[in-house]
Amino acid sequence: GQFPTWLQGILLRNGPGMHTLGDTKYNHWFDGLALLHSFTFKNGEVYYRSKYLRSDTYNYNVEANRIVVSEFGTMAYPDPCKNIFAKAFSYLSHTIPEFTDNCLINIMKTGDDFYATSETNFIRKIDPNTLETLEKVDYSKYVAVNVTTSHPHYDSAGNTLNMGTSIVDKGKTKYILFKIPPSVPEKEKKRSCFKHLEVVCSIPSRSLLHPSYYHSFGITENYIVFIEQPFKLDIVKMATAYIRGVNWASCLAYHKEDKTWFHFVDKKTKKEVSTKFYTDAMVLFHHINAYEEDGHIIFDIIAYTDNSLYDMFYLKNLSKDFEENTKLTSIPTCKRFVVPLQYDKDAEVGSNLVTIPSTATAVKEKDGSIYCQPEILCEGIELPRINYDYNGKKYKYVFATEVQWRPVPTKIAKFNIQTKEMLHWEEDHCWPSEPIFIPRPDAKEEDDGIVLTCIVTSDPKEAPFLLVLDAKTFKELGRAIVDVDMHLDLHGMFIPEKDLKTETE
Repeated sequence: GQFPTWLQGILLRNGPGMHTLGDTKYNHWFDGLALLHSFTFKNGEVYYRSKYLRSDTYNYNVEANRIVVSEFGTMAYPDPCKNIFAKAFSYLSHTIPEFTDNCLINIMKTGDDFYATSETNFIRKIDPNTLETLEKVDYSKYVAVNVTTSHPHYDSAGNTLNMGTSIVDKGKTKYILFKIPPSVPEKEKKRSCFKHLEVVCSIPSRSLLHPSYYHSFGITENYIVFIEQPFKLDIVKMATAYIRGVNWASCLAYHKEDKTWFHFVDKKTKKEVSTKFYTDAMVLFHHINAYEEDGHIIFDIIAYTDNSLYDMFYLKNLSKDFEENTKLTSIPTCKRFVVPLQYDKDAEVGSNLVTIPSTATAVKEKDGSIYCQPEILCEGIELPRINYDYNGKKYKYVFATEVQWRPVPTKIAKFNIQTKEMLHWEEDHCWPSEPIFIPRPDAKEEDDGIVLTCIVTSDPKEAPFLLVLDAKTFKELGRAIVDVDMHLDLHGMFIPEKDLKTETE
């Protein structure tokens, strides 16, 4: 087929690539050493390259020819030959974990620079043209966070917004929202954007020692949407994990009897909305989009009724017949919550405060808190992406992978949130990755553009490829076949040619 001639730039993807070092093997698929890969589009041609992220973690492991740096699902232990003092010291130093810089989840842009990211306090700068690994940045030098999300947001001024958790800092555990400016003042050319990082606000955790796990957050024109879910990290367990010989993942627990709390922070005042909004227990990883309408905040997320998703990706479960044997115990459900920020304060207890057309409800409780129930938009989609020009605004389309009861996607979907219409692309033995929408230059409509996805095949005779779909019709425009073993990746971004610095710059 043909690739549109206007498509000029780089699709950059990230994910776990190496799971065995010498005689040692990671326990979990999400622990593998980060492998970056890219597709460069130039005048209708496509160039592929891939390279391991040369993190400190990668270097230590490769040098030792064994896993020596712990990951979330794999705890690494020192050389058994070491003496007892070295061992004791090692146990003590692990109570505050020195996290890995194996940044394998996503790619983030700040200013003109690009970083590989994960959920620890480290990110690694990379050169998108060559995939070379550059300096390591430690967020905790600029803001008191121990973990961060891998799904930042970008505002119209070019700022990068992200969230992290500050664990028992000055006796408090809190969620911190921070902003990284796109550039530094002229006279400080040598300094980095991170030196000008600004804390937008902090939200106290409901529990000192059990902060909520979160993978993303939402943003509207005037508000930040943060969901405190009952999928929580146990800090005491985490501090003793190394001594107990268990991994950090075992310190995460889902408390299904708890509530899920919604927090809304006003971007202008930097204050949280004081009304308490909540819903039933759920687990979520991905926000899709959020916007405001007639005094309400509307936000769409993909939620589960348990935390089984993470467990499925233990490598012991990913055997050759895992497609048949592995079933999710909770199907991903696309939920829309409608939250009335402005409502009649004298409304009766038990009345629904939602005043715009929706089956989602927000019911006033005796204590003044508001209990929200969602509208179910659809089921079985994950890794959602939108036309990012519509981020924080009313929108129509979600591009996603379809997963149903198995953890590995088999189809690409385009879902119309307003009409509930779903379009698909699928082919036998094909496992697609997160679809990325790229608008056509001068596009007038939300879905005027293309969708790119990397396809890995489960049939060893078929080569992997990059697929290009027309975003409107979902018909295939072309594919670029890659003659190498391509890995299943997680997230990534498209970088238009104009945002790529040339070597001389």
